[in-house]
Amino acid sequence: MNTLIRAVRPWGQALSDVTIVAGEAGGKITGVEPHDPDRAVPADVTVVEGRGRLLLPSFSDVHVHLDSTRIGLPFREHTGGPGVWTMMMNDRQNWRNAEVPLQDRVNDTLGRMIARGTTRVRSYAQVDVDCRLERFDAVAAAKEKFAGQASVDIIAFPQAGLLLEEGTVELMEEALKAGANVMGGIDPCTLDRDPAKHLDIVFGLAEKYQVPIDIHLHEPGELGVFSTDLILERTRALGMQGKVTMSHAYQLGSVNEATTRRLIDAFAELDVSLASVAPSAAGQLPIPLLTEAGVRLGLGEDGQRDYWSPYGNTDMLDRTWQLAFTHGFRKDELIEHCLAIATIGGASILDPGATRLKDTAHRPGVEVGDPAELLLVDGETVASTVMDRGKDRTVIHAGRVVADQLELV
Repeated sequence: MNTLIRAVRPWGQALSDVTIVAGEAGGKITGVEPHDPDRAVPADVTVVEGRGRLLLPSFSDVHVHLDSTRIGLPFREHTGGPGVWTMMMNDRQNWRNAEVPLQDRVNDTLGRMIARGTTRVRSYAQVDVDCRLERFDAVAAAKEKFAGQASVDIIAFPQAGLLLEEGTVELMEEALKAGANVMGGIDPCTLDRDPAKHLDIVFGLAEKYQVPIDIHLHEPGELGVFSTDLILERTRALGMQGKVTMSHAYQLGSVNEATTRRLIDAFAELDVSLASVAPSAAGQLPIPLLTEAGVRLGLGEDGQRDYWSPYGNTDMLDRTWQLAFTHGFRKDELIEHCLAIATIGGASILDPGATRLKDTAHRPGVEVGDPAELLLVDGETVASTVMDRGKDRTVIHAGRVVADQLELV
């Protein structure tokens, strides 16, 4: 099925008519031409009216916890305490008692994400001795339900560590057998307190099931660098270049300039990617330096108004604004680059063979041959769209309109 998107501005540039084609293997952009108001449209071509809106790649949320969401439910007082274990126990005590069943919450949250422009997702699914595979099954069911509207990868995530509760490793392996796409890890030193054993399990299961790795790293300063060096060492030794993502890792730039440069160079050499949730934290690795070095960097919303945090609203355009704000960006190029990270940057984490951002001025994803994963949104310029976060949106997945005006179609 061919579709003509009429009168849109790719990345805010000149008014254009864009042709896309849908297909079983995913849609593609087949033509980008100057807008012609008198262009003849064949009867078998579907027309999407751009109305002068911006045409952007759709969002890629590469760090979201669909299994802990409270989106759409009454706002509740935050009851978590400090530290990962305390927060995890607070979640464990509350997640079953929400006002509606888990599956409904997961489905509603993913549907809202799609309607706001996210068509590529990497979600965590907590696996532990308390929930076993219940939370994984809920995310897997949502992935199947929305298969025609978004692509979803699932991380088997040991939120409670791998070594603290007997039976966790066996459950992680069950999740991988059941179809988890990614092997997760978390804070090898501060949570499990045995980094070598923790990482041996993470890399061992990833190698056994031939899946990539995503490691949550909240560890501060030099301790975070220590864990990172162990991860880099295993990546190199096992030939897992291009298959490892570091999530959060928000203090790796806090030690000194030499360490910052060394880590960025190592990430580039081993093709280790980074997933940010745009925290308001000092000591983050500089975004321009990461991009210039060729490090893949993506963005995610983390929790969605859950038992960990009251933040998150399913809108990656809001999180893009937050990424620009927390890094103090004011220049249009850098604000636009944040949007490139939230779209194409994340897509390159999900598929290391996809287009990668070359520098802070690179704006790919809306040219002939690119995947038809697209978002139309109102705005004067790309930077103003990030600031204003318009609501006039049309979302395209695999060459087909899947949402319009913040509603699924």
